Amino acid sequence: MGAIQTEIETLLAEAFAPSRLDVINDSAKHHGHAGDDGSGESHFTVVIESAAFTGVSRLQRQRKVIAALGDIVGERVHAVAIKASAPGE
Repeated sequence: MGAIQTEIETLLAEAFAPSRLDVINDSAKHHGHAGDDGSGESHFTVVIESAAFTGVSRLQRQRKVIAALGDIVGERVHAVAIKASAPGE
C-alpha cells in the first residue's frame, strides 16, 4: 500500500467513522492513459459506508468525500471514483 492510499484511508476514517471503507488502487488499469504520472498512485476507487451519509444526496456525499480529501483529488491524484452509501442501502 502506497503513501497516498494510506493517507486517503486515514482522512476518510477520521472524517466519517465508516462502517465500511475500501480504498482500491486502480492505477495499473490506467497505465499509459491520461493522468498516469508513473507514480503507481494516480487513480483510486473509494467504497465507503457511513451513517454520516444518511439522508444525504449522492452529489452531496461525493462533495463531502472530496472535501475530506483536501488537495489529494485533482492535485496529487488524477482521479477518484466514489461509491458512498449509508448503512442499509
